[in-house]
This record gives sequence, structure tokens and C-alpha cells, in this order.
Amino acid sequence: MALQVCNFSHRHGLCLTYGIQGVAADISHVNTKSTVTGYAPSPEGLQEALSGAEVVLIPAGVPRKPGMTRDDLFKTNASIVRDLAKAVADYAPKAKLLIISNPVNSTVPITAEVFKAKSVYDPKRLFGVTTLDIVRASRFISQIKSTNPANEEVTVVGGHSGVTIVPLISQSNHPDISGEDLDKLVYRIQFGGDEVVNAKEGAGSAV
Repeated sequence: MALQVCNFSHRHGLCLTYGIQGVAADISHVNTKSTVTGYAPSPEGLQEALSGAEVVLIPAGVPRKPGMTRDDLFKTNASIVRDLAKAVADYAPKAKLLIISNPVNSTVPITAEVFKAKSVYDPKRLFGVTTLDIVRASRFISQIKSTNPANEEVTVVGGHSGVTIVPLISQSNHPDISGEDLDKLVYRIQFGGDEVVNAKEGAGSAV
């Protein structure tokens, strides 16, 4: 497996490189048989990194800080994702594209529109990554029920922002959770990201 790394930051309307080789070195420690290569986010670097790619993962953007909603990230992160989506459409139009950059509820539709404009849109190849909400749901239920979170199966549908996150507790291993306990659980799953942002005191957002 070959993994290509391009690292992006966005400040004052400029796309800047930062720590690319450090990120590549960090990822290269993953315990799989793989090769990791870092590329600068120049047009040439993007083309080289993306050409022939089967899977493209976009986590780029600025993190949330205390008091910020995912919508507050839109102005900056939307333009980063848009520009990367254009590069993917040009150099890897058949790749499966996974969007992590917040607000996912907006960045995925932006990418879809970019792909449509370039006549390469395939809804089966574009994904918003929201597994984090499933992980939180499993963990939070296990804390209530004193179980192993690895054994908890919780379906979460909808988007990845506040009330658009819909955990289907009635279909979990514990459909008996109800009343105030259910309300508190659902709220914590929906706003778990705020919990992390506040705990980091502005030093970063949820992973």
C-alpha cells in the first residue's frame, strides 16, 4: 500500500505548507506494510500525489476553538476543500473521496458541486466521514451500562453537526434506555465535539 501525504493550512486567504515531512513521518509509523511519501501542496505536488489514487482522504482545515460552531469553520474550510476537490476531479476522478473537513454537512455538497461542474460526479464515490459519532455513541452507552464499548453496536444516521446527528438508540443493544437518560445520552453524542474543544481550551479540536 502506498500513502501520499499533502498537508494544508489556510491563513488570510493563502494556502501554506506546514510540517509536511513531519506528518509523513508520523503516518509512516502505522503498523502496516506500506510506503508513505510527503508532497508539497503545489500544483505539481498535488498532481503527482493524486494521479492514479484509488482513495483520497481530506481532513484539511482549521480546527474548532471554544465557542465556535462547525458553521464558523465554513468560510475557511470550504475554500480549502473546494480547491482540493478540483485537484481530485482533475487528477483522480475515479478515486473514492472521503471528506473529514468540517463542517462535513457543507463540505461534502461543495465537493459534489465541484465534481458535477467537471462532469465526474459519482455519488457512490463521495463520502462524508462521520464514524466519530458512532465511536462516541458506543463509548457513552458503555459508560452508562458498564459494558465493553467494543461490543456495543450503535447506528448513527444523518449529518455531523449537532442535532443533525441522529443515534438510533432503540436499535442498539440497550433499547431500554429512555426518559432523561436517553435525552442526556443523545445530547452528549450530538455535542461530544464541543466537550473535546472546550477541554482542549483552544489548543485543538476533536480528532
